[in-house]
Order: sequence, then structure tokens, then C-alpha cells
Amino acid sequence: MKKSNIYASTLMLMLSATALVSCDDFLDEVPDSRTEIDTEVKVQKILVEAYPKTAYIQINELMSDNHDMYKEDNPYTTRYYDEVWNWKDLTESNNESTQNIWSRGYEAIANANLALEGIEKMGGATTLTLKEAKAEALLCRAYAHFMLANEFCMAYSSADADKNLGIPYVEEPITTLNPHIERGTIADVYAKIDRDIQDALPIMGESYMTVPKYHFNEKAAYAFATRFYLYYEKWDEALKYANLCLGSSPATMLRDYDALAAIGQGSSFYNAKTNLYVDAEQPCNLLLATTRSNPGTVLGNNSTAKKYAHVPYIANNEDMGANNIWMDGSQSSVTYYWKDRYGNFSGTNIYTIFYRLPKLFEYTDPVAGIGYSSSVYPVFTADECLLNRAELYILKKQYDKAATDLNMWMHNILHTNRTLTPELITNFYNSVAYSYESTEDDPDGLGSTIKKHLHPKFAIEAEGSTQECMLQCLLGFRRLDQMHLGMRWFDIKRYGIEIPRRVINSGGLPQKIIDWMRVDDPRRAVQIPLRVRSGGVQPNPRNN
Repeated sequence: MKKSNIYASTLMLMLSATALVSCDDFLDEVPDSRTEIDTEVKVQKILVEAYPKTAYIQINELMSDNHDMYKEDNPYTTRYYDEVWNWKDLTESNNESTQNIWSRGYEAIANANLALEGIEKMGGATTLTLKEAKAEALLCRAYAHFMLANEFCMAYSSADADKNLGIPYVEEPITTLNPHIERGTIADVYAKIDRDIQDALPIMGESYMTVPKYHFNEKAAYAFATRFYLYYEKWDEALKYANLCLGSSPATMLRDYDALAAIGQGSSFYNAKTNLYVDAEQPCNLLLATTRSNPGTVLGNNSTAKKYAHVPYIANNEDMGANNIWMDGSQSSVTYYWKDRYGNFSGTNIYTIFYRLPKLFEYTDPVAGIGYSSSVYPVFTADECLLNRAELYILKKQYDKAATDLNMWMHNILHTNRTLTPELITNFYNSVAYSYESTEDDPDGLGSTIKKHLHPKFAIEAEGSTQECMLQCLLGFRRLDQMHLGMRWFDIKRYGIEIPRRVINSGGLPQKIIDWMRVDDPRRAVQIPLRVRSGGVQPNPRNN
């Protein structure tokens, strides 16, 4: 067995607590029966496996405000989907289960650590290839821990980061049975991610990469640093890396929505559109990853989880189909403004989607027709980095610069003659009601709009201020940019956005609210998987 698989299996077993008797002999041999990583080629090969193979996309979309329940008696669901949408601690297994997100994340970390150990045993990063490989390994280790922390911990906040639980930060290959690793705090985790990023960036490069878009190339590294330091509340550091990523001509890096629109409209073009969306040749795609999961099926057309869907009510009132700031009066139809239009699917169930995630299948036995669903997704894009920079400008109160970036994103994806200014944005959002407000026509506060109350733990100005209104615009744009990609959940956590579990009736309108995710709800930190908790890893707290 390859050393990488041994390390990954040991780490997964350690953190999942599956110390079965049948594994004892195998585990007893771990420290000594290993294939050494002792050449540059072996280091490069192991780094291919240093990226998580299970994505956060599906679970995050279902937990977010992008999905309502469409009719309580809707049979198109499973217990897994029921638990995820209802924010329950998972007991059901699935390719996208928290167990697989956890294990595949730590497998990626194990392989990154294996590469780093191999480099050190060869005398250190003494060649250009080894320097660049060391940078990639450090970035992979930092990224996997970063995503695990954002999934399984409360959102980082400098106000309480030293009090909230983190995750185990694994920095060396595991060579002993059942090592004891503490979770520490989210402050500890972010400090170590910071260190790994700072160690990596001065030596990073892509000269040895045959397909850079599937590795931490330079642009992807800067985009990661931008997102990390944005979440870390280090605005100046994040802005520095956003500018390095975007360069002097960011408009040339953005997604080509005209090319997507030219393919055609309708479900028959789904495969062509999604393949172009994740094309490595597109300048916008900075880092791509494969996932052994099926977000393209669950979140795409012919959805397999239709009970919980991005229903037309959400689309028409909160995001892609809503009357929004870009509408300049040139057309009455919202769809006119989109360069590449969204699709509506109706019948027994009804939902609204962009065409983004391909539905793929990898055969392990082509003759028997056995294999697993998979997909490709963009981990980092220039479009996201541009919006992250706009957020940084807003937080730094550089509103004109923020408006420039918001205009650039808006005009790239939409047909509109409108030019956004801080004044226009402030006036527009002050004319929009907040979601879930009780009114004479809606006493139960079931309805929603493009605007929601923000409760971040970092300081922002009062509701109705230019800063708050521009953040509303930014968050709405990023919700659209990241639709079906799982990132909305992290904005909900970072900004303390309160969201309900809402039931939509057969007429397509809100019927009732059955639960709320409040600001300090501990369920914002997804529960540590059961097998991991059984092994002694401290669970996330829950209210009774």
C-alpha cells in the first residue's frame, strides 16, 4: 500500500475512531512499512492528492437561505436531506456527509504533510521545483484546515476567537496509534493557517505544474489569501492580496457570460454550459477541484432533492428574479438583464437554477457499470476575488472604489446602463424593506426581500447608513455569483444573518416558518461527525 494511503487512512482512523480489531495488525506496521517520498516526481504526485475529494457545496446550499421546503408532503427527499435542511446533527450517511467532508479534508492534509516530510528528508527545498512544491503543500494544508474550520466551527471573530472551539491542526504525518490531538480554539487554527500562508507565498510558483488550474498556482494562492484575511478581519492584508490577484486589468479576468449565453437557453444546453463554466482555459477560474459527489445532480436540473429547492419564491423575491438595483427601466422583464439566463423547472416540483455544476460519473468498473457520481467546481474565481475586494473597500469606507468594483461585476454579468454610486446604492436599499418583517399584509413575517438584517461581530455602521447599504448590495451580488456553490452559508455565518426554515405551499407562496437560525445559534457550527465524537473529539455545543 502506498505511504500516502497509509498516512491518510491512519489519520482518518485516528480522527474517526474506527480502531477495529481487524485493523490492528495493519496499524501496528504503519511507522515502518512505508514507501519513501524521496524524489521530486513523488512529491509532485502526492500533491495531486492534497486537495479534498468531497465538497462542502451540497450541504452548505441546503443549510442556507437558498433553499425552502416545497410542500411538507413532498416525497422527493431522503432522511439525509431532511436532516441537513433542518440543521440537525447528521446520523445519515451520504457521499456529501459531514463524515466524508471531515475525512477527505484530513486525507488531503495528510498528503500535504507527507510531501513536506519528503522534502525535508531530501535536504529541504533546495531546488526550484521543491520550493514550489513546498509552497503548494503548505497552501493545501492551510486551505483544507480553513474549510474544515469554517464548516465545523463558529465563524471567526476577533471578539471571541479565543473562546470558540477550533479543529485539530495536524502538522506532521501520523506515525503512532490513536494520538491525542486537541481541538484548540478557532484563534489557534487561524494563527497556524496564517503562518502556513506566509511561509508559502514567498516561494510559490507554477513552473512544474502541467495543469496549473488544478493546483495552487500564483493567482489561486493570492485569491485564497484574500478570502482568508477577509475572514480573519485583517482588511489591509486581504486588500494587498486581492490587488496582487486581480492585477491592473481585472475586467479581462472575469467570467465570459456572453460566451455562456451564446451556447443557447434551455435544459438541453445544460451539459455544454456547465462544461464551459468549469473550463480550465477560462481566465476567471483560478483553481478547480474535482469532487466525488453529486452537487450537479442535486442542485442542477432533474434535481434529486426537490423537496428542498431554490424555489421561484426565493428567486423572484431575493435574488436572480427579484427587482434589483441594476434595473434601469429599459425592460420590464428581469430576465432581460441577465446575459446568461437562469432556468425554471416545473411540474410536480418547481425550482430555479443557474447552469453551473456538471453532472459526471466516474466508472470503477465500466463493464459492470459501477462507479460514483462526481463533478468539477471552481474553488476560487476572479469574480469572487473582485467582490471580496469590493467588500474590503466598503469595510475600509472607501466607497467610490467599492462602487467601481461593484459596477465591474454587475456590467460583466448583466445588460444594464445603470452606473452604481454610493449615493444611488444608499437610496435604493433604503427604499427596500427587510426580510421577515411583520406587516399588515404579512403579520407572521413570512415574506422576504433582497435585504436582510446584518449582525456581524465586527463593527459596521447603523442600518440605513452608506456602509450598511453597500454591504447589502455586496452580499446580494456575491449570493448571485456563488449560487449553487455553497459559499452563501459562510456569509450567513460571518454576518450573523438570521434565516428561517420556511415551508412553501402548493401555490408557491410562504405557508409557515418552522424554525429559525438566530445570531448565536450553536448550529451555525456543523456538528463534528459521530464517528469522530465517538473517538473522543469534543463535540460542538448544542442547546437543549
